[in-house]
Parts: sequence; structure tokens; C-alpha cells
Amino acid sequence: MKPLLTISLIAVIICACAPQQEKVEDTTTASNYLDYSGRDDVLSGGVTMIPIKTAAGEFKVWTKRVGNNQDMKVLLLHGGPGATHEYFEAFDSFFPNAEIEYYYYDQLESAYSDQPNDSTLWSVERYVDEVEQVRIALGLDESNFYLLGSSWGGILCMEYALQHQEKLKGLIVSNMMSSVPEYNKYANEVLGPQLPPEVLKEVRELEAKGEYTNPRYSELLFTHYYTEHVLRMPLDQWPDPVNRAFAKMSADLYMTMQGPSEFGIVGDAKLKDWDISGELSKITVPTLMIGGAYDTMDPKHMEWMASQVQNGRYLHCAQGSHLAMYDDQLTYFEGLIEFIRDVDQGNM
Repeated sequence: MKPLLTISLIAVIICACAPQQEKVEDTTTASNYLDYSGRDDVLSGGVTMIPIKTAAGEFKVWTKRVGNNQDMKVLLLHGGPGATHEYFEAFDSFFPNAEIEYYYYDQLESAYSDQPNDSTLWSVERYVDEVEQVRIALGLDESNFYLLGSSWGGILCMEYALQHQEKLKGLIVSNMMSSVPEYNKYANEVLGPQLPPEVLKEVRELEAKGEYTNPRYSELLFTHYYTEHVLRMPLDQWPDPVNRAFAKMSADLYMTMQGPSEFGIVGDAKLKDWDISGELSKITVPTLMIGGAYDTMDPKHMEWMASQVQNGRYLHCAQGSHLAMYDDQLTYFEGLIEFIRDVDQGNM
């Protein structure tokens, strides 16, 4: 036992003789990003059901807040029309670390919100008014409010900016063109011919017969088109949030607004003539346009859109498709977060 005792005594002597370092006071400030004290949505985990007034009565839409940041708050508008907030769940892997506050939101008729099934409410104008009511209820304003829309949500973003941009701090249009006729042209003249000839021939034959609900039509598109231009992964590897959003799609709303074809918006679909390209120059708020090289939307058109707004930036996802937030994820989120921070710091 003596050697151990000797070593212990030596250690005590060395410590006693060594110069004492001055204690450094910890001056770092803990982030309040996850401090939900004083919030009225703590009980529900950030969920708030917001009443929406419409010509057909009052309904409720579902929203969920994540985080706290008084300067950077992002409201997410999902696509479809009629999809759900769920495919945005990839944001959980990036926004909290950047301390960006964000809100999931299911539009009226979508999964977690009321579903009145009233087609008189299915219009761009009515949905823009809904977004404004949601903004007011959440207390978002020009000092902190960023609006991000994906696909159909991008249409709502642009239309909202044209009516209410004084309420915005920043605008993000993800994977959506400003013209449905131009989208139709791109789908038919560029993307369609990229399919194997025999596949395109069979797809066109089914469309000519109006057999859009034929299981073979879906099989051809999911196998040969969706995995190239919607999400560039084998179908059995598609992320769960995407699968859930597709499974809960409001079919009637989608068909009424978008139509049955996946090669453009046709027939009597409400969006078939939608085009605001000539109005983009009216948008003065800092704007980010996001496009993917393999997108269903023409990336060159989206880059052009960034040049038409008064304060625009284009983010190109070289490996991305329509859901570039998944198949070119790092490019997407690094560029998106950089934009939000640049706007917040006055660098846009």
C-alpha cells in the first residue's frame, strides 16, 4: 500500500504548489429557442386550431409551431392542392439547429383541418384570404414573417405577396412556376419525350380514353415519371412523411383545381389558365425561388422568375426534382437557411 500512499502524497503536494488559475465566469447565454414558457400552446405541443371565416361559414385549420425566434418565423404552405403538411417534416432536421421558428399548417380541406367538401371554397382567392387569417391569428408581421410555399403552395405564396407583401419579411417559392400554360408546355414538350417511347405511348392512350383512374395509369407514372421528376428515389425508399402526405391527398380538391393529368393542368381544372408572370415585377419583398434540375417545373423558368421580382435570388438544386428538399437536401436547406439569415441581417 505504501507506493500508492506515496503517489497520493506527491499529487497533493504538486497540486498545492501549482499556481492557481483564475476562475473564468461563464458568460454564454442559453438559447430560448425551446423555452415555451408563457406560450398558450404548450399543452397541445404547439398545435393551434385557427378559426377561418368563409362565405360558407366558419371552419378550423390546423397549425403547429416549432421553436421560438422573434425575428425569423416561417409559415409553410404545402402543395397539392389537398396534400398535407407532413412532407415538410424534413424541416425538423435543419430549422431547429438554425433556431428558425416555423409553423406547419394544413389548409382547409386537408387532413388535419376541417373538410367541408364545399367546392365553392376551392379558389386561389379564398385560400389567399385563409393564409392572411392564419397570419393574423399567429401574430406574424413584417418584422419576422417569412412565407414558404411548395408547388401549389408556391402559387399561394406569389398571390399572397401580390396582395399583402407589406406584411412579409421574406418570400420563398419552392418548385413552382409563375405560369400554368408554360408549365403545361414544359411537361409536354420536354419531360414527356424523356419517357421511354412505349411508356409515353401507353400513357397518352390512357389519357385519350379518359382512364386517369386506371391502376395502370398510376403504375406507369409512379414507376417512370415520379421517380425521375417528383422524388428521385426508388418508390420503396420514399420517406415516410412523403408517403403519408400522398396517402391523405384530398382527391376531389386536387382534381377540381389541378385536374386528372400529370402532364400539365388541363380540361376544366380551375388552375389551367393561371399565369402571373407579368405581375412578378410588382413583388418588392426579398424573394427566393428554388428549382431542381429534374423538377416537374422548368428550372430555367424559375431562375427567370428570380430576375423578374425586384429583389430576387435563385437557388438551383442540381440533383433535385420537385421534392428537392429530399433528393438534394443539403443544397436545399443550406441555401434556404442562408437566404433567411441574409434577409434577417439586412443583406438582401
